[in-house]
Amino acid sequence: MIFDAHCDALMKLWQDRSLSFRDGRSLHVTFSGMAEAGVKVQCFAIYIPETVPEEARFTAALEMADLFFTRLIDAFPAMKVVRTKRDIASLKEGEIGAMLTLEGCDAIGSNLIKLKTLLRLGVASVGLTWNFPNAVADGAWETRGAGLTAFGRQVIELLNETKRWVDVSHLSERAFWDVIEAACFPIASHSNAHRLCPHRRNLTDEQIGALIEKDGIIGITFVPYFLTDDKRGATVADVLRHLDHICALGGERHVGFGSDFDGITQTVAGLASVRDYARLVDELHRHYSADQVKRFLFDNFYAHLPE
Repeated sequence: MIFDAHCDALMKLWQDRSLSFRDGRSLHVTFSGMAEAGVKVQCFAIYIPETVPEEARFTAALEMADLFFTRLIDAFPAMKVVRTKRDIASLKEGEIGAMLTLEGCDAIGSNLIKLKTLLRLGVASVGLTWNFPNAVADGAWETRGAGLTAFGRQVIELLNETKRWVDVSHLSERAFWDVIEAACFPIASHSNAHRLCPHRRNLTDEQIGALIEKDGIIGITFVPYFLTDDKRGATVADVLRHLDHICALGGERHVGFGSDFDGITQTVAGLASVRDYARLVDELHRHYSADQVKRFLFDNFYAHLPE
């Protein structure tokens, strides 16, 4: 079984309504691909592209949530909305849990009611920024490097009260440390180790250690330039290097995978879509015990879901 903490299939379906989620070749994540790969839980992000005008972003978020239900849940009886451990535990054999997440709070502006609305629609995890600043915090590409705003702290309080994950992927470093201090359920849905690949989106050893100490979890992502700065591209071996590194820092029970499929144009050699998870699974079994592989692929993210 596989728990994938991040993909952007909803964005692609929103941008091109003609795409087939059943088996569309333009999508990395499809229903048939997940079924073939053995995906048990897939997180689907609401991500609003930067080109969408500010006044239209909340509407776009609602449209993506609608697509989540109409194009995924209603269209495929085997797909079930999940948010909690109980929801996932209730999945029957052959059923796939679909978890709705928010990537960046740009869609809510500075309006907490908009966030509450998305939470009522089932959003289980909230990423505070994409790469740029918003009313909640600064993103990883903002040179100012500020942390949480006063409104951002209200957002964290709401997510704590409603027992939602707070996703630190894409945050500035100062905002990361603010979240570690304030959030009850921090995760990094799709981030890698800065020590191995010094990209500003990756986490330093100190950040990884803080997430582990806070009982959070890190999803190793398949973004090639977060895995290696080798211009020849990334391989499955690079994915395992980052996994090894996080485990060496004490993260064996705090690491999983967040592919970022459909949010990337280049892919890891041998990991071109969700169907290719089998190649990663085979490689994991060559290096780790069966129990460890099971934890990395599914159990760790499942264990860190708020009750």
